[in-house]
Amino acid sequence: MKDTILKYAVFGIYILIFPFIYIGLINKLKNIWCGRKGAPVLQPFYDFIKLLKKKEVISSKTTFVFFFAPVVSFVAVVFSALVVPGPYGISIISFDGDYIFFAYLLSLSKFVSIAGAMDTASSFEGMGAAREASFTSFVEPAYMMLLTTIVYATGFLSFQQILSVIQGSTGWSFITGAPIIVALFIMLLSEGSRVPLDDPKTHLELTMIHEVMVLDNSGPSLAIINYTSGLKMCVISSIIASVLIPQETVGYRYIILFLVIIAGCALVVGAIESVFARVKMSHVPRFVFTMVSVAIFVMAISFLKIFRGVI
Repeated sequence: MKDTILKYAVFGIYILIFPFIYIGLINKLKNIWCGRKGAPVLQPFYDFIKLLKKKEVISSKTTFVFFFAPVVSFVAVVFSALVVPGPYGISIISFDGDYIFFAYLLSLSKFVSIAGAMDTASSFEGMGAAREASFTSFVEPAYMMLLTTIVYATGFLSFQQILSVIQGSTGWSFITGAPIIVALFIMLLSEGSRVPLDDPKTHLELTMIHEVMVLDNSGPSLAIINYTSGLKMCVISSIIASVLIPQETVGYRYIILFLVIIAGCALVVGAIESVFARVKMSHVPRFVFTMVSVAIFVMAISFLKIFRGVI
């Protein structure tokens, strides 16, 4: 009973605090890279509190869709966090086929965000929604292809069991594991709308994707959207951490290593945004399609491993 309470407490603290730290680490590294001191790591949390206190300005053209979109998106991402193994190495919700449920939740979050942007009747937000939908159509099929291949190779249908096999099996070599990490990281950049796919700090509407979708949001709704974006990146980073952590790591050592890897993912994102520029809009589908190529590669390696014992 005590361990269960501790597990829920650690998970609750993680999803409440670490999304702010995640975005703060990205911004901090970018500032250091530019030779500036920059804002503190917890600045996203301070901004969140400030936005909650502000009055929300809502366009007269919008309907209930615009009002409920950030809330539904937030709830969907929170439930997706419950499915993925957290800082204690255990999923809060685990059942056969939960990886499909996870994909549906991310799709639901994306769908309501697009619907909320289009509900404003703004040409700019409609343009951003169209771009978001088109790029998502590359990422999600690649995710399903990748996970379905791993499911077939491991013989299990839940995140908890799949990741346990990957952590404890010597059959998952570097040739198989490295592409999985690469594919998940591309998914992280895409779902988080980060460089080189998008630039969260840009102010030119014609080149925006995610940022142009939230131009009409303000106050509490904008606070929820910003928090949801950070939480989504933490969730995908949690999968990466679960793949990298050895199975024999348990207890507090697992929690510490888990948080270190999550922070490491944030720093890698910050380094990418410091070194690379955002790619041209016409090149974004090509970059996202890399995830599809990686998924196909993992599928081929897995089939060779299963049927021929090559690796």
